[in-house]
Amino acid sequence: MDAAAQLVASLSPLIEDTRVLQALAATPREVFVPPELRRRAYENVALPIDCGQTISQPLVVARMLELLELRGTERVLDIGTGSGYHAALLAQLASRVVSIERHRALSRHAAAALAGLEITNVELLVGDGSEGAREHGPFDAINVAAATTAGGVEILATQLALGGRLVAPIAADPGRPDRQRLMYVRRDAEGISRRRCEAVRFVPLVSGAP
Repeated sequence: MDAAAQLVASLSPLIEDTRVLQALAATPREVFVPPELRRRAYENVALPIDCGQTISQPLVVARMLELLELRGTERVLDIGTGSGYHAALLAQLASRVVSIERHRALSRHAAAALAGLEITNVELLVGDGSEGAREHGPFDAINVAAATTAGGVEILATQLALGGRLVAPIAADPGRPDRQRLMYVRRDAEGISRRRCEAVRFVPLVSGAP
């Protein structure tokens, strides 16, 4: 069993969505990590990348994808492109992905990685992810790969289509940004519903012009 298959096998007791597991198995994580860390690409840990950012722990990535309940027809907004790994997985689970990153260098590296894998249904933007990408919406799903606030989630949730889902790590206490939980948000005709999920740790979402 190769390293990718071993990783997926270790996650399968915790992730029920088989499409998510299949996407993880089909996506070479080593493409998205720095060369000096590629020997660790299939460890179930977050790893550092350029610009002080990280490629997230595979279990957390899989859990966020599972919460989004993607079936293959959706238009998705991915906030915090980072390495491009999350976008590569979303590309296999949805119809179209718009991914926004504040750091231009990271967006360039992600573009090269995605092109190398011949992924063509991801549009990369450089900009302030805290504002979303309203001109490209509405979105059936929004994935936020950096810690934000409840107020930040409210802004992004206005860009959801009816029935749309959003998943984001939330730091509830500004004084303890390291204490985060995933928040699941859904927009229906009755309004916005929210559910807090498991504890996680992400780098903060940085606002402002690139």
